[in-house]
Amino acid sequence: MQNCLPVSLFPRRCTALLSFALLPLAAAQAQTTNSGTDKFAQLETMLPTPNAYRTASGAPGPEYWQQRADYDISVTLDDARQAVSGHETITYTNRSPDTLPYLWVQLDQNVLAKNSITATTEVGQLQDKMSFAALETLLPSFDGGFKIESVTGKDGKALHTVTNYTMMRVDLPTPLRPGQAFAFNVRWHYNVNGTRPRRNGWEYFPEDKNYLYEIAQWYPRMAVYSDNQGWQHKQFLGSGEFALPFGDYRVSITAPADHVVGATGTLQNATQVLSATQLKRLAAAKTATKPVLIITQDEAVKNEASRATATKTWKFAAKNVRDFAWVSSRKFIWDAMQIEQEGRSVLCMSYYPKEGNPLWGQYSTEVVAHTIRSYSRRTIPYQYPVAISVHGPIGGMEYPMLCFNPGRPEKDGTYSAQRKYGMIGTIIHEVGHNFFPMMVNSDERQWSWMDEGLNSFLEYLTELEWERTYPTRLGEPASIVEYMRTDKSLQTPIMTNSESVLQFGPNAYAKPATALNILRETVMGRELFDHAFKTYAQRWAYKHPAPADFFRTMEDASAVDLDWFWRGWFYTTDRCDLALESVKAYQPATGNPAVEKARQQQALAAAAPSISAQRNALDIAKTLVEGKPELKDFYNGFDPLAVTPADQQRYQAYLAGLSPEQQKRLGGPQYFYELALRNVGGLVMPVIVQLTYADNSQEIQTIPAEIWRKNNAQVTKVLVTQKPVISFVLDPFQQTADTDLSNNAFPRQPTASRFELFQQQQQTLPNPMQQATSPSQKPESPVGGTK
Repeated sequence: MQNCLPVSLFPRRCTALLSFALLPLAAAQAQTTNSGTDKFAQLETMLPTPNAYRTASGAPGPEYWQQRADYDISVTLDDARQAVSGHETITYTNRSPDTLPYLWVQLDQNVLAKNSITATTEVGQLQDKMSFAALETLLPSFDGGFKIESVTGKDGKALHTVTNYTMMRVDLPTPLRPGQAFAFNVRWHYNVNGTRPRRNGWEYFPEDKNYLYEIAQWYPRMAVYSDNQGWQHKQFLGSGEFALPFGDYRVSITAPADHVVGATGTLQNATQVLSATQLKRLAAAKTATKPVLIITQDEAVKNEASRATATKTWKFAAKNVRDFAWVSSRKFIWDAMQIEQEGRSVLCMSYYPKEGNPLWGQYSTEVVAHTIRSYSRRTIPYQYPVAISVHGPIGGMEYPMLCFNPGRPEKDGTYSAQRKYGMIGTIIHEVGHNFFPMMVNSDERQWSWMDEGLNSFLEYLTELEWERTYPTRLGEPASIVEYMRTDKSLQTPIMTNSESVLQFGPNAYAKPATALNILRETVMGRELFDHAFKTYAQRWAYKHPAPADFFRTMEDASAVDLDWFWRGWFYTTDRCDLALESVKAYQPATGNPAVEKARQQQALAAAAPSISAQRNALDIAKTLVEGKPELKDFYNGFDPLAVTPADQQRYQAYLAGLSPEQQKRLGGPQYFYELALRNVGGLVMPVIVQLTYADNSQEIQTIPAEIWRKNNAQVTKVLVTQKPVISFVLDPFQQTADTDLSNNAFPRQPTASRFELFQQQQQTLPNPMQQATSPSQKPESPVGGTK
């Protein structure tokens, strides 16, 4: 044991001793005490048992299987009634080891039926003033459910069915054995939603009296039957999206002859439905370096006035997709640009009305192409021949090769920065969904985060590759702090069923995206994370992964134990709040009396006298000893800090007992700091410490989260430096989503904040484009041309 003197940072802590080798037993035990759940306990007891279908490594097993559903569909759009009617043949192939006595078919449009579970369980409160839209949620008048006309076998005979809200059971004439296929026919019709469009519907433009249709969930489609849960026939209530098997589609869409139709897949009869000019422009787009207009704005405006009575049938084919969506309108401007992606040609396209310009003409297709390139580099190459972005009534929704996006400028053609970047970010997000869940086909009905969260993380990376100063909303740890500060009663763990999630946006999108960014930047590092994330995408492309497959793959491909991370971020509502409660500073004593006693003299001289000593110097004119010198003895003249020969002898004897290495350690400048850390929020995280030295230089030290493994609540950590430290700050770059920065610094630092004064009624200001003083600074009015 060596005597230690405190350094100048914290002069009041002068009585502590530092031991290099011995620790009292009680202190050692305190560092190994956990109360409640051990946050480093392994997840194996919570995850499904590995088997021949799904392995412990997170990869598909040697006996992995999945079902297949192929569709041949004919559908007609009734523009006068805003209705869709169709008939289909579904060929379902049983690749499972099970014999199936019945099949389950999804009827998602029934969520808009008047008697739907969603309608009857709608919650809300009455207010003094209510909008018609709010009233519609309480008294729904629109009947949008499927009207099933018939379900028959290939022989035309009716099949027995039972409809349970958004699910329909089809009883088979004979059980479907492993390896067998069964084909059946469905005929149906329904009214297209326009009053409360969420994922599909129509928009009416009163100026030119036209409709724009974005059609999805429009046909009865097969439910997933899988190895890990059997039939996924949880009812569609509105939040938990879709779980669908892969298959090939042949779809014929009949619409008014003056409509332009876009869809999942490739157009099979282009020469029959496109003009020679359009075909020529489409061919030019395949070698262009910027978008080429297939239909110009002038041509679209002219077409708005048309009212064809005839129809035209557009035929599309799509291979190995899980779904199919389409759009139709007279109003569409159409542009395209082909890119090459790892040996594959991808035709990037956009459909939009003139109301979307100038934003859509300038950005949409470029964003589509950028997204395909960025995501392909980080996951798997984009596999499909087209990628389409459409502007209409839906504010962001994804389907294979086709997505619906917002971003409408003001009528004068101006727009705010928020509108511009909101549009670009949404297009990135929705096009990105081609990777999650369209190719890496997770179960959205059960786990929204597996596609929304992973996709939001990649959206964040792609936005920063679009523009260096892009105003990202998702991914940065500081952006999730406000949500994680909210009361726990208003939160649910990420691992919550999609229909039961509270605060859906933060929980399913922002929090998992932030968690992945923290894994990449702070816990694993970019190299390990990027490899593991790509490995997950490669393993589960065109398959049905579950959460355990993702968790296990990320660990398997990185050799990083992440159970503590999944447990904290995904299974709890704990928040990150690490506090630096105190710092004790020490410097080992040299043992040299000349050095140590001089240091003590300096400390005494620098110490401020107490208030009583200051006042006594004035109030007490003379003490008794000062008045009677005979009362003095040896100690009145003794200087305990004077160096004596005996001190020097003891020092030399001390040095003689040390090894050369120990003597060297005594001579060098070393400073020891004991940091007392507390986990206030409950979420264990790495401890990132910024040290600022007396010479104003700085250093960052990162301590892995395993520092909390023996005590999840509080630990002490000793840091050794070669220079004196004047301040310590935890998480200086806000890498961990720490929800309380006021306890992160020692000595404590004031937290800067501001407040804004405003009048009771604030007026809405024009956007910066509208405030531009020079007309040349404003964008051109929605343009036409024949680019």
